[in-house]
Amino acid sequence: MQNINPLPPELAQLLPSLTVSQLAWLSGYAWAKAENANIIAGENLPQNLTALSTVQAEPFSVTVLSGSQTGNAKSVADKMAEQLKAAGVEVKRAALKDYKAKNIADESYLLLVTSTQGDGEPPEEAVVLHKLLNGKKAPKLDRLQFAVLGLGDSSYPNFCQAGKDFDQRFAELGANRLFDRVDADLDFAATADKWVKDIVNLLKEKAASHTSVATPQVAGNAPVQATKESQYNKNNPFAATLLTNQKITARQSDKDVRHIEIDLSGSDLHYQAGDALGVWFDNDPALVDEILGVLGIDPQTAVQAGEKAQPIAAALLSHFELTQNTPAFMKGYAALANNEELNAIVADNESLQKFIQNTPLVDVLHRFPATLTAKQFIGLLRPLTPRLYSISSSPAEVGKEVHLTVGVVRFEHEGRNRAGGASSFLADRVEEDGEVRVFVEHNDGFRLPTDNSKPIIMVGSGTGVAPFRAFMQQRAADEAEGKNWLIFGNPHFATDFLYQTEWQQFAKDGFLHKYDFAWSRDQAEKIYVQDKIRENATALWQWLQEGAYFYVCGDAARMAKDVEAALLDVIAQEGKLSTEDTEEYLNTLREEKRYQRDVY
Repeated sequence: MQNINPLPPELAQLLPSLTVSQLAWLSGYAWAKAENANIIAGENLPQNLTALSTVQAEPFSVTVLSGSQTGNAKSVADKMAEQLKAAGVEVKRAALKDYKAKNIADESYLLLVTSTQGDGEPPEEAVVLHKLLNGKKAPKLDRLQFAVLGLGDSSYPNFCQAGKDFDQRFAELGANRLFDRVDADLDFAATADKWVKDIVNLLKEKAASHTSVATPQVAGNAPVQATKESQYNKNNPFAATLLTNQKITARQSDKDVRHIEIDLSGSDLHYQAGDALGVWFDNDPALVDEILGVLGIDPQTAVQAGEKAQPIAAALLSHFELTQNTPAFMKGYAALANNEELNAIVADNESLQKFIQNTPLVDVLHRFPATLTAKQFIGLLRPLTPRLYSISSSPAEVGKEVHLTVGVVRFEHEGRNRAGGASSFLADRVEEDGEVRVFVEHNDGFRLPTDNSKPIIMVGSGTGVAPFRAFMQQRAADEAEGKNWLIFGNPHFATDFLYQTEWQQFAKDGFLHKYDFAWSRDQAEKIYVQDKIRENATALWQWLQEGAYFYVCGDAARMAKDVEAALLDVIAQEGKLSTEDTEEYLNTLREEKRYQRDVY
């Protein structure tokens, strides 16, 4: 038998460190070299090995990922993928909820578009990748070239923090930036379009200089497919009719929560339990008058808003954000006001963020009066954006209607009554049978199990109960066999039990199998939903062992974090797992879509 020369020691040492795609390339290269040498020597390769000689260098390919909470990051990533394909660049496109996080180590070119939620956290579908990159098993990424676009809201302290964190962590793990990170505010379109254009041009050049030829296809994410968009969307909302506006908290309650019913008849809008409804709104005319009065600007003064000139009163009513203060507004206004106290606030970031969170935009004008022209003031504002509300109905139950559960924002600041823009619009300024401009925002990361026999656990506080009303309507319509457990919290049983009679009916009909309520202010010691989770540790663990799906809806900064901490405690205690194994268990639940959150 002919002796086969062993591998050189250097190559033997190198092989274990290579990725699958690198090994494929090396294999093809070696066989190609061997075939050429054999042809020169007059030898023939075995027929079953000849095909392998066609394997050559891997092609130039770019992976485009999105971490999206409301669909904006997804839309930008889709546009990037489409334009790269049009430029002749091979693209793998995936939402992070469908992406195997460990595959990050095999990527060569990666573009990530991510939103930020809560207190600077990544969106739900990006959590698994975020944890991998920041955990003990974080891979080396020294063969990766990347670029990150962060989407956020500058009125929050940790603006675009998820994008910043991913960008920094990629670099710390050895990856190289193709392009410096870009952060985009709520009016992200122009910034995102420029980012897409710049990177497409850059990657076109890199692809043109790449000298690879066809290679065997390695299993990956599905290619980009064009999807038909609905006739009505964020940029072309449907003018729907408001059917019902009903207060569902008692008169004595500190909260004003409305049950809103909207008619979608005549539209082609479709939604599922778990989706959100986008609502465009007009500002309060009284607020517009107050602002113009403080500034001393004539309401009929013409300004540019959108594509046309119109009176500033009309522009402020429908085109500009007036109920959310931002760092950009504060800094721009300070430069024009020339006030020492205001300058000191703006100069210190911590003071600035605290001031923004506690001071409405109009009250900045009251406290630090200044003389501005209409054009100067408009230049400080950002465009009005729609608000998203979790849908609290299932089409299987309500047909062409869509229901919302809206907590109306009302508060007092320095003796003046203030209210949220969209919530007060729905509660106070739209008459029943009036018009509301709406669109559906699909949320594929918050869905009922496809297997109706699976149990579900629903945890929500306040208006976070909204999607669970939709879940229960859908489960009842489907006559789902799986058990349903609701854990709901609010301040008082007597005044804040949202949809009380409906939950009682679900229980009576045999669809709500277990329920726990946390009334935080009905006793001396405050009780929250996370306390109910720990109190029911044994039962909850048993449900998880039976394949239960665990859902959370509510405040991201506090409630959702406290619920996750309680869930981890239950897993560790009942499963008798180490801290590392507990985290791994929860990550597995995420990857299996059995731990889903709709938080804000």
